[in-house]
Amino acid sequence: MTIQTHTPADVPAKNAQNTSAPLLDTPNKGKDGRGATTVADGVVAKIAGIAIQEIPGVHALGGGAARAIGNLREKVGQKDLTQGVNVEVGQTQVAVDVTLVVEYPHPLQEVADNARDAVYTAIEDLVGMEVTEVNVTITDIHVPSEDADVEESEREPRVA
Repeated sequence: MTIQTHTPADVPAKNAQNTSAPLLDTPNKGKDGRGATTVADGVVAKIAGIAIQEIPGVHALGGGAARAIGNLREKVGQKDLTQGVNVEVGQTQVAVDVTLVVEYPHPLQEVADNARDAVYTAIEDLVGMEVTEVNVTITDIHVPSEDADVEESEREPRVA
């Protein structure tokens, strides 16, 4: 089968009955000509967020302000799985930026590498797109005793 390219001058008009040669598929048509699949940026970000949350040593995703808003959302029953994850989705490739908080005493580089690997695997397997890069930013380290101190101070009334 030969595929011919056409210039605007030799493309037949809409109502013309010329079926001699097929036109090239446009990039949005899909490889098999049955239609296109478009995956929204939010879907890719959510897949990355879910993959990262399963990594040992990851306490939370996002910076301080994002986590504060996330805590409010969780209290009303809505968890944001894309918090701390930004994606740039092209036609065949994805770039991901992740912001996270690591639990003490997990090695930071190990947690970052594991998070990076999880994102690569999840997006390539589930979405079918190539991941060009995963940038990990660690904004804080969570010390478990900090939570215990806060909970204890909330329970005990202060004596003046």
